[in-house]
Amino acid sequence: MATVAIVGTFDTKGREFDFCRHLFEQQGVDTLMIHAGTKPASIPVDIDAPEVAAEGGAELSDLMEDRGRAMAAMTLGVTSIIPRLYEDGTIDGVFSLGGSGGTALATAGMRKLPVGVPKVMVSTMAGGTVAEYVGTSDIVMIPSIVDVQGLNSILQTILRNAVGAMVGMLSAEKVDEVAAKPHIAATMFGVTTPCVNRAQEILEARGYEVVVFHATGAGGKSMEQLIRDGYFVGVLDLTATEWCDELFGGILAAGPHRHEAAVDAGVPQVVSVGALDMVNFGSPDTVPAHYRGRNLYPHNPQITLMRTTAEENRQLGEKLAEKLNRATRETVVLLPLKGVSAIAVEGGPFYDRDADRALFEALEGNLDNEHVNVQSLDTDINDPVFAEAAAQALIELIEDSKGTN
Repeated sequence: MATVAIVGTFDTKGREFDFCRHLFEQQGVDTLMIHAGTKPASIPVDIDAPEVAAEGGAELSDLMEDRGRAMAAMTLGVTSIIPRLYEDGTIDGVFSLGGSGGTALATAGMRKLPVGVPKVMVSTMAGGTVAEYVGTSDIVMIPSIVDVQGLNSILQTILRNAVGAMVGMLSAEKVDEVAAKPHIAATMFGVTTPCVNRAQEILEARGYEVVVFHATGAGGKSMEQLIRDGYFVGVLDLTATEWCDELFGGILAAGPHRHEAAVDAGVPQVVSVGALDMVNFGSPDTVPAHYRGRNLYPHNPQITLMRTTAEENRQLGEKLAEKLNRATRETVVLLPLKGVSAIAVEGGPFYDRDADRALFEALEGNLDNEHVNVQSLDTDINDPVFAEAAAQALIELIEDSKGTN
């Protein structure tokens, strides 16, 4: 029988949490109730607030009058308790409900669990931007529609559905990890899709499972985290476009630590400069005023692309070199001399040979690591020849790493 941890503030939302507990038990799922409020719980609990506070390095009595300190300590306690309960086999998933504070507290614990472990958060915040709560995890955020205050008919319906979703996840067939194929991470954008598709075909024919990440900021962050978590035997990082947004104010940035995880984890990787010709903005009216006179291309009604200049490409090359110079094992960098994206080829709206040349020269000129092998191909990035070279280079790196290990 599966067991779900229900975590939250049972002093202020005890009725709502108890309602969910009964729903789980009706479905044959055991519950483990974790009280993370600062006042006495109004329902029975399995792990009480003093224990949570102690895990967070505090005495519960010292937290009563300081909400900020209480949130920090109880959150730290939850992030300590939840992964330990999962690792020792006590729980199979985590469920919660709440407003902004409860959501921040519970999802902090959920983010400590591996991808695939069921995590459901019913939240008043789920109708807006949830990146802060979800992070690089696979938390299912369900809008509560109404405030989580009282068991009105609308909230009851939402909670029944949320519990049903959690029960379904807990009962889903689990993959046999021992029999799973070795995983390779790959980055893709719409304008590098043909390349990644062809490389994927080759790698899968060789017995690998290719996990593709959409290079939209969240995708890059998720990939980096999963690399650190040990999911991959190789990385095919052909789409570096998130750096354009990080450096020049676009909407799909992955943060300043992109291209670090594979180096830090010692995972074989092949890197390219896919889609470094574009900064991403929303609809045309969202493009900053100082960029309005630039070469803009409507990818779709919600996304406007801006062509990077030679100077911006120089900065991009320097940044990528900075990250790759940290490599301690052989890394292959492939440069597509005839275009870094589907729209940067000759005749395309973003064709700019000078800008591409600035990128390539800055990258090569700033690489001073003997472990980084740069190869230039007289093709565009979506040419099958380029994709095949990338896939073969990664296969060789992985095979070499097996011998080294």
